[in-house]
Order: sequence, then structure tokens, then C-alpha cells
Amino acid sequence: MRQFLLFISIILVGVLFISRLFYLQVYSSNSNSLYDDNAIRKVWDYPKRGFVYDRNGELLVSNQPSYDVMVIPREVEPLDTLEFCNLLKIDKEKFISTYNKARHYSPRLSSVFVSHLSKSDYAVLQEKMRKFKGFYIQKRSLRHYETTIGANVLGDIGEVNNAIINRDDYYKMGDLIGKQGIEASYEETLRGVKGLKFIQKDRFNRDIGSYKDGEFDITPEQGKDIKITIDADLQAYGELLMQNKRGGIIAIEPSSGEILAMVSAPTYDPNILVGRNRSKNFTKLYNDSRANPLFNRSLQGVYEPGSPFKLMNALIALQENVVTPNETVTCYAGYKYGNRFMKCHCYSGTRNNMISGIQKSCNAYFATTYRKILDKNGNASQGIDTWSKHAKSFGLGQFLNNDLYVGQKGRIPDRAYYKHIYPNTFYSTYTISNAIGQGEVATTPIQLANMAAAIANRGHYFTPHIIKSIENETLPEQFTKPKITSIDKQNFDPVIEGMLQVYQKGTAATLQVKDIDICGKTGTVENFVKIDSVRTQLTDHSIFLAFAPKDNPKIAIAVFVENGYWGSRFAGRIASLMIEKHIKKEITRKDLEEWLLKHSLENEYAKPYSGEPFRINGQTSLQIVDDQEYNRLKTELNKIHKTAN
Repeated sequence: MRQFLLFISIILVGVLFISRLFYLQVYSSNSNSLYDDNAIRKVWDYPKRGFVYDRNGELLVSNQPSYDVMVIPREVEPLDTLEFCNLLKIDKEKFISTYNKARHYSPRLSSVFVSHLSKSDYAVLQEKMRKFKGFYIQKRSLRHYETTIGANVLGDIGEVNNAIINRDDYYKMGDLIGKQGIEASYEETLRGVKGLKFIQKDRFNRDIGSYKDGEFDITPEQGKDIKITIDADLQAYGELLMQNKRGGIIAIEPSSGEILAMVSAPTYDPNILVGRNRSKNFTKLYNDSRANPLFNRSLQGVYEPGSPFKLMNALIALQENVVTPNETVTCYAGYKYGNRFMKCHCYSGTRNNMISGIQKSCNAYFATTYRKILDKNGNASQGIDTWSKHAKSFGLGQFLNNDLYVGQKGRIPDRAYYKHIYPNTFYSTYTISNAIGQGEVATTPIQLANMAAAIANRGHYFTPHIIKSIENETLPEQFTKPKITSIDKQNFDPVIEGMLQVYQKGTAATLQVKDIDICGKTGTVENFVKIDSVRTQLTDHSIFLAFAPKDNPKIAIAVFVENGYWGSRFAGRIASLMIEKHIKKEITRKDLEEWLLKHSLENEYAKPYSGEPFRINGQTSLQIVDDQEYNRLKTELNKIHKTAN
């Protein structure tokens, strides 16, 4: 019996060993258990991000090789800290703080210790890495911007923070993510899918090769290439015209909603936010509270729209049948209501119908029209809600549901908005400033450009968007299905005729472009800021809205120039040149071009800090750029025109 017991015991022990070995070899040798195996090092294999092209196929964003020094804290052994710091070009304090941060993140997982080594630094360091246990070099790609334009369009990439890591388990400490612009909006498309390599280590913790010949390695998937709607030449031209100025330009193709140009000024070279100097350069841009170059004025700038909003009031009045196109209003150099007077540039006794009212930008005509809208049924509270709904059907006062990373709603007030100010009685005169696009009305440049596109299309628009195509994908319906406004098609004709007259003999008559029928509207908006808690008036903003040609329009545009005096002075000139550049691909109005290159508004932007008055004896003043700056701008201009041709 004892012999059998011994034999059975030996058999059982043998079965247990064989079972354990079988389990380790078959069931435990899979990618899940490998993550916890101390004898195997896990190395993320980062894919290349997708390329970005402009609408004409010009490459805007590609990749360049980069090298990160990684650390696994629990594998770090005593080392010559001074030598290591010298190789990495960091000080000891930086070494200690980065190491402690990595150890706090995870002692056993790798994290970035020093990012974005140059090729030369990598070559020197690679030969000595064997001396520094627990550290290794990982290759990845950084962005390379093939252009110096479009920083607000393209955006940039940077390291993820803890909030992102906690929200999305795809990202690990040291990973890169799109921070702004296209890089952020289309992060999941551009980033691709990370791969993973398993490296076998020996008992001395040295790498001895790929685990099981890479059987469990995960191959990375490269990010998809995208084509955006921006015309790089038009974008570059707009940025040049806006140098030494602040504001925004949005140009849209009315037939598709594609954004042709999205300029925010001042801007910067996107390449300064790449590599080891990214943090320093970003901090410098972020702390520039005066120029605020990181603020995307074309999408986030909220301004009173001024006289271009008169077009909206004209359309609403026609739709509500409270005016006819030929009905006239007499202007007495302004509009009197109660004991107040709204000034106008028209001569006293001028009679304007809708077309001439738009052409001359008559305040009296549109104040009268606005009151007729609100007082249609004898109930201004009901009237302002009707007015508000019509305006919002053009995308005003709301996010446009586009694919842009940032934006603002703007403001189109209704009765609920005014309830806390006028809880009981409400009259149309209380909000009369809305008649001329001031008061409580506020829009962004992209909203105003979209309004111009809707007018150009006689009653519909496509959601403005920046994506033109994605590799092997189709665009979502939200960008291809038209949005219908609440204004009937026939009501657009007199408004469009009035906009044409603005160029032919109105407030933009000096800005005409030969052989192009441009429909436009000038705008001048009062500009107030608080200086030492005192509400102070500065130089007016210059605003312009236009589309062209009148029939079969190719471009709709809105231009906002802060402190630009009046609509035709800066914004109007820029709009005419941008339209000609897009349609003709060349410029005939060289006089407008020269004027914009020579004149700067930097002195206007300094006034809130210098104490200089915003107007001198009621006259305007202009700063002329020096010869060096003019020659620089002229050189850039010649490059743009040469490239386009």
C-alpha cells in the first residue's frame, strides 16, 4: 500500500508541475498578462499623425522625428546625476522634480523624462544610455508646419495633463494631444492608434530582444490625412493685410459653407510651439494680455455688428410685411425719439427707401423700420420675440454646430432677456439701438460672414466648416444639408440691390473692383473699455460685410478691425482685396494694397495705456509704418503673389 501511495504522490506532483507549466505557457502567455510581467518591458509604438493639406492640395502640416528620454522609476539605479543632467541640458533641480513626478505617476510604468531631443542630442546620448539604468530613448514624431501662416487654424499639439488622462484611458503620461485648431478638432482622426512592443529582459534587467519574436506586439495605425477648406494663399494674404492691426476675417464659400480663410490678428508662426521651446513660447504668448495672440478673434471675438445688421432688420421687416421696398422715410440728419436723438450722416430732409437706406446707411430709416417690426401687433414684447426668431434663423445668437474648436454664441436678445430690466411695460424705443446693430446685439465675425452667405444664397446657408475631406471617409450630413432661414426668397432682392448700391455709389464707392459686382455693407461701431474702472470711449471699430459676385456668388466675407475708425477705411479695403484675390487670383487695386501696408493701428492700441485721447480735436490720426517695416511687408506680399501665380 505504501508503494502505491508513494507512486500516486509522485504522479500527482508531476501532474501539478505539468499543469502549471501548461498554464504559464498557454494561458498566461498572452498580451494581457504581459503587462504585469516584470521580465518584459512594454514600449509604446507611436504612429505618425496624419498630414494636413489645404483645399488645393498644398501640404501644410507634416511630421519630423523626435526622441524622448523615458524613465521607469523602480528600475533606476544610482547614477552620475551631473553627467546625465549635462547630457540632457537640464539642471539637478529639474532632474529631481521630473523624477518625483514620474514616480508619483507610477513606479513601474514608463513616462517621459525629457521630451523632444534633437537628432544631435540623441546621437550623443544614445551611446551612453547603458550607463543609466531605468532610462531609455523612445522615438516618436513631432509636427512640422510647412508654413508660417494659419496658427489659429492649424493649432498645435502638446503633452496631456492629468485631467485628460483621467477622462480618456487612451492617453498616458507624456503622450501628445491636439491643443488648438484643427489639431484639436480632428485629434482622433489625426492621431492614429498606438502600437505596443514587448521587450524580453534577462536576469540582469538587460534587453535581450523582442518577446516571442513579436507575436504579441501591436502594430500602430498611422493617422489619417485630411484636407481642409482653407485656401493657403488667401489665408496668407489676409494675414499680411492685417499686420499691425487687430481683428478677424472670415471668408466663406456660400455654395458649400467651406471656410476659405480664417484670419485672427495678431498671429504667430505655428512652428514656435513645436519642440522643447514650446512651453516657454506658449507662456510668452499666453502672458501677452495686450495683443492676446492666442485669442481667436475670428471665432471668439464678440462685437456689436453695427450697420451690417441693418440688412437683417430690412429682411425681417419685409417678411413681416411692415414695409415695402419703395416706401420712404424722411431723415432729418437723425432720428428723434422722446427726448433723445440718434444721429445720421444723411442730409436733413433726405427721403430714403429701402435700397437707398442701405446704400447711405440711414439710421432714421432703420430706426423707423425696427419700430414697425416690434409694434406690428401693438405688442412690443411679442414683436421682439418675432424679431429675435428671424435673426436666429440665420445662425446668429447661437453656436453654429461647426467643427471649429472654439467659438462664442454672440447675443440676439428677446423678451426674456429684457425681462429683468423692463419687468412690466416694454416699448420698442427701449431697444432702439438694435435697429443699427448696437445696443444688446452682439455677433462674432464667423456669424456675420455666415449671415452674408445666407443673403448671397437668397435664404439658406450651409454650416460653416473647416474640413473638406478625410481619407476614406465622407463628410457628415451636418455640413452638406442646407439650413433654411425664415425669410422668403423674394424678400432678398431689394436688400441685395441695396448692398450693390453701397459699392456703386454708396459708402463703399471708392472700393470698387473692376469687373466684379460686389454687394457689401459698411459698419462703424462705438468702442468702450474700462480704464481704472472708468468707462472710456476709444476709436470706433471698422466692420465690413460683403459677398461677390452678385449672381452665383463665390465668396462671402466679414472683416472686423478693432479701432479702425469707420467701415470703409480699413475693413472695407481688406474685404475688397480679399474678394479680388479669391475671384481673380491677382490684384488690380494696388492703391488699396499700398495704403494698408503703409498704415498701422498700433498707436490706437497703445492709447488705453498711454492716456492719449482716442480723438484729437475731433480729427483722426494715422500711424505710418517706417521704411524697414514697409519693405518687410512688401517682400512678404511679393512672395504671396508670386506663389499664387
